Amino acid sequence: MTDAKMPKDIGIRQFNVGYDDDGIRLDRWFKRHLPETSFTTVAKWARTGQLRVDGSRATPGDRIKAGQTLRVPPPEPEVKDEAGAPRPKRERAPLSQEQIDLARGMVIHKDLQALVLNKPPGLATQGGTKTSEHVDGLLDALQYDAEGRPKLVHRLDKDTSGALLVARTTRAAGFFAKAFSGRTARKVYWALVVGVPSIDDGMVDLPIGKQPGTGGEKMHVDEENGQAARSRYRVVERAGNRCAWVELQPFTGRTHQLRVHMAAIGHPIVGDGKYGGAAAFLTGGISRKMHLHSRRIRVDHPDGGSIDETASLPTHFAESLATLGFDEAKGDAMPFEEAKKGPPPKAVLKQRAKAHAKSMRKEHRGERRRRGSPD
Repeated sequence: MTDAKMPKDIGIRQFNVGYDDDGIRLDRWFKRHLPETSFTTVAKWARTGQLRVDGSRATPGDRIKAGQTLRVPPPEPEVKDEAGAPRPKRERAPLSQEQIDLARGMVIHKDLQALVLNKPPGLATQGGTKTSEHVDGLLDALQYDAEGRPKLVHRLDKDTSGALLVARTTRAAGFFAKAFSGRTARKVYWALVVGVPSIDDGMVDLPIGKQPGTGGEKMHVDEENGQAARSRYRVVERAGNRCAWVELQPFTGRTHQLRVHMAAIGHPIVGDGKYGGAAAFLTGGISRKMHLHSRRIRVDHPDGGSIDETASLPTHFAESLATLGFDEAKGDAMPFEEAKKGPPPKAVLKQRAKAHAKSMRKEHRGERRRRGSPD
């Protein structure tokens, strides 16, 4: 269908691509944000020129970027049976009391526009292959007295714990999406890393891309084809040369960014075997779980003012701090606004990261050869 034949813009919807949707396929965006829209419908909209990204025709397989505007047609009319009655939509299974208690137990902030959850480690943010239990599936328990179901506006990795913002209205979802895509939302993470960085206050500025041969399940530093990625770290305390407690601030939102960056400079996050291998685990009673926690989130509020919430540590992380002799209060005493004051943090030398990326590629090739060899 040509532009001239396109229907009038009655009921047309517009969405801003959020911070955590940067780089995903358009069809995946629909699964996240408009799950009631089938792939067949999305493909039809694309084929007829009704689906647009920043005004240009789009296909379901196109990659989208944070800040772009999606033009989406109105919902398809109800499908009716032979008697003319609407066919019932497939409904989600009702939540058990245990699931309701889990969901409501995560809430650390609640107002008319937003919720902030303290997500436990091991719980995925959204569903996927072989993932049936996730935050998105629990949101029916958090509707309370609101008219619509709450909406996710960003994500945390399954094994990453901590503060997760959820919008309670469509207006709030759009507002928060702009805050994340415009980098005005601030997130502070705590992590334990192996070894101690030579620079106490550093900026890792290394592009990240999907690691070939992993089906997109793993990322790596990719100087040639990767997307720009910047992360700041500050050392809070150290346990000799064995381990350091660091504060992390992502200035971009790439998949697994903090994990990839810390591993790339030779200091993988404790418990992150995916990017640090066997070297990511410490002995001496330190848990093998991931030690990455979204400690604090601050974002402007749609009704004025701001949301500023701190999420308590999961048990394994708190116990590791105590075992290593670290004082939790020192992390919260770090100046929150320091990133905007004074000279910029030093850039971490890229040679170390390049060497790490090269060694990981060799290790990956070795794994593939071993998988292909006979027992």
